[in-house]
Amino acid sequence: MKVIHRRYVAYSEAHYAGNLVDGAFGLALFGDAGTHLAIVTDGHESLFAGYSSVEFLAPVRGGDVIEVEARLAAKGNRSRTVDFELRVIARAIDHTGRAEVLAEPIIATRARGTGVVPALPQDQNPEGSAA
Repeated sequence: MKVIHRRYVAYSEAHYAGNLVDGAFGLALFGDAGTHLAIVTDGHESLFAGYSSVEFLAPVRGGDVIEVEARLAAKGNRSRTVDFELRVIARAIDHTGRAEVLAEPIIATRARGTGVVPALPQDQNPEGSAA
């Protein structure tokens, strides 16, 4: 099971020389995609517990078009291990608005994290006991 979000990265998101966007930008998008995945798989937004790994592999820049994938890697009773990947799929050529779709996406960020689906209160649990 996986979900994919795509979006344009506005130049206003760039904070550093060379129109670089900070790594937190991608992590916020991972949170959105992880929430979407949790809703699809569990019917609940879930609560994010943390990342076990994060790798920043290539820059994300203002003017990029990116896709963020959240893929269910493992499912426990209430915990969900999720693999995330942020890929640049199109990039600005210059500041005139010209851009190109990349022949091969650039993998910019990878991460693995854990989300937790809260236990239902006893009165909402189908079995009538704590989950």
